[in-house]
This record gives sequence, C-alpha cells and structure tokens, in this order.
Amino acid sequence: LDNWKSEIVTRANHEVKVAESKQLMAEVELQALRLQLDPHFVFNNLSVLSELILQDQQAGFEYTENFAKVYRYLLTNSKKKVISLAEELKFLNAYLYLLKKRLGMGVLFEIDLPQTKMDAKLPPVTLQLLIENAIKYNRIDLDNPLVVRVFTNDRNELIVSNNLLPLMSKPYSSGIGLENIIHRYALLSDRRPELQINELSFTVKIPLL
Repeated sequence: LDNWKSEIVTRANHEVKVAESKQLMAEVELQALRLQLDPHFVFNNLSVLSELILQDQQAGFEYTENFAKVYRYLLTNSKKKVISLAEELKFLNAYLYLLKKRLGMGVLFEIDLPQTKMDAKLPPVTLQLLIENAIKYNRIDLDNPLVVRVFTNDRNELIVSNNLLPLMSKPYSSGIGLENIIHRYALLSDRRPELQINELSFTVKIPLL
C-alpha cells in the first residue's frame, strides 16, 4: 500500500512537471515568435508608410493609426492566455488594413463572424498567425488572388481557410506559428485545433472556448 501511494505521488509530481514544462515552452515560443515577427513587421510597414506619406498625407496618417493599434495589441495582449473574439477582431481589422495597403488586390479577405460569438475566447494573436501563414506559403497574384476566409461553424469553431497558390520555392519556416497555437490549446482545453489540407485549400479549425 505504501509503495502504491508513493507511486501515485511520484506520477502526480511528474504530470505537474510536464504541465509546467509545456506552459514554459508555450510562453518561450510565443516570446520567440514576437521577437521573430517584430523586425519584419516593422520594416515592411515602415516601407509602406514612407511611400504613403509622399503620396498622400491623410493615407499616411490612417496607416500610422492602424500600425499603432496592431503594435499596441501585440505588446498588451500577447502574454494573456485567452482573449475575446471581439477584441481579436478589432486587432484583425487594423492588421488587415496594413496588409491590404501592402499587398493590394493580390489578397482578398472574407470575414463572416456572427455577433453571437463575440464573447467566445481564443488565444491572442491566433488570427494573425493563421493569416500570416496563408500569405507566407502562397504567391500573391493580381490575376488569381489568394482568398482568405474567416468564419465559424455549428461546432463552435473558428475557421480560417485559403485557396492554394504554391510558391516556386519553399520559404524558410521556423514552424513556431502553428505549433505555438497547438501548444497553447493543449494547456487550455481538451479540444485541439484541426488542420485540413487538400489539392485546393488549406484550412485550420480553431475551437472557441
């Protein structure tokens, strides 16, 4: 009986340490992700901003406002475990404004999120990571745009789906983005993100909490 009790305690301590390690890993990866994205994010958007200011000061002002909103969100919310879909959507609107100015009509976004889901929770920066993933692995073509759709289904899942326009050469990937989302969900819920890939599209289903 004493051996059995000792084994139970040892196993419980081991499970706690594993959970703590996963938590630490997710937090470290998210921090690494922020450091990885920030230089590219700043460089790309400052390049666009400098061009806009020369062409149209009002457009430059609006771009700066949205740039500030996106950066403020990243700094304020990326350490939180979950955030409401309503807050994530506010961030997404500012982020998409920047992307549209930078990529033009080569990427089209179709956002259809019902008001009834706005109080649902998800890990912060999830939508940005999924949209960046779609842009990174597909070519931008004005004649055949990349279409990114964001919507929900009756299983209380947030879905991000895009058509496939493969690049000629495969881009470098650290693999942090999708893996980080999966790790964070492992700590938050028994529900897991689901990936679906076929010849025509790439789809990620994210459980709303």
